Amino acid sequence: MSRLGAMGARLYRGEVGVDFVGRRRIWYCISLLITVLAFTGFMVRGLVMGVEFEGGAVFTTPATDVSVEDARHVAEETSGSSALVQTLGDDGAMRIQVSGLDTDQSNETRAALAEELGIPTDDLNAEVIGPSWGDQIADKAWRGLIIFLVLVVIYLAVAFEWRMALAALIALIHDLTITVGVYALVGFEVTPGTVIGLLTILGYSLYDTVVVFDGLKEQTRGFAKQTRFTYAELANRSLNGTLVRSINTSVVALLPVAALLFIGGGLLGGGMLNDIALSLFVGLSAGAYSSIMIATPLVADLKMREPDIKATDKRVLAKRAKREEEPAKAAAAEEAGAAEEESDAPDAEAAGPAPAAGVGAGGGAGSGGPAPARGPRRQPVSRTRGRGRPSGKRR
Repeated sequence: MSRLGAMGARLYRGEVGVDFVGRRRIWYCISLLITVLAFTGFMVRGLVMGVEFEGGAVFTTPATDVSVEDARHVAEETSGSSALVQTLGDDGAMRIQVSGLDTDQSNETRAALAEELGIPTDDLNAEVIGPSWGDQIADKAWRGLIIFLVLVVIYLAVAFEWRMALAALIALIHDLTITVGVYALVGFEVTPGTVIGLLTILGYSLYDTVVVFDGLKEQTRGFAKQTRFTYAELANRSLNGTLVRSINTSVVALLPVAALLFIGGGLLGGGMLNDIALSLFVGLSAGAYSSIMIATPLVADLKMREPDIKATDKRVLAKRAKREEEPAKAAAAEEAGAAEEESDAPDAEAAGPAPAAGVGAGGGAGSGGPAPARGPRRQPVSRTRGRGRPSGKRR
């Protein structure tokens, strides 16, 4: 068995563990800090929306020797708007994106770029996107997100309970907030690929959360009938039992996404593939954190407010304190008995040894002193005594 497997087995058996639930205030503070930074970045810098949402033109060039900076300078000087230039592969092909262009401005920018690149205008592919199309995409994305969250809450409330559904919903919102905040702080462009990635990470994050909740449900089954663990301790045991499984799931999901983002994006250039991989990478990382550090501690907080859970926890702690007091009382009684024996030992020594049988008080045997008094000798009971006599009182 590998070291990771052995560690997972020890975590599952409760031999070792991390006190996630006991340190939940630390995780809450970390998440609150990240959320505040995300909101600050969103309010101050905002999101960089792509042409699919704001409208504009996208030009795709063939292989060329013109640098990215020169192409950007020509596009911005001709259109009067900021341009985003990305390389496509290693042959020098580029994707030039300019926001806020209508058809006439797009034709002028296309002609200027073709002249700078030294190619015919027809060889420069141009695609004009209106802002209404982006509004439709955004509207459908919001609608799909709301429907997804409602269905998730209903399913978790039926399969588990409403507290787990609420905790899962908070964890999902937490993941979305962090992902959007990273986009705002770093300045990544929001494209339809980003929206696809955001909707995809909700499923991954929810899957990991459901795995943790299933372990919690198994651990706390029959909670009121036991007197060994509090609810927080059982929640922590279930979280440690599924910790290695959650880490393995998250790592396996992140590896191909990282390959798409860093290797595929570097070799194939930017575009839809890079946008999807970026949102997935950020969202999956946030989802792995929230499933372990946020979801289960939130459930424990909500459950420990119930009167039945409080009563059971109080009974468990009282019996635990009683069990801890019994060895202490036994040790104290043993120490008291040992001290009493030590206090009686000097009196026995002062009395001296008892005289041996047959030895007089004034000397040894045969010294003429009086013999010690002897009591009557007791004869052994005859084995045949009472045989043949009728039962009853002897006369």
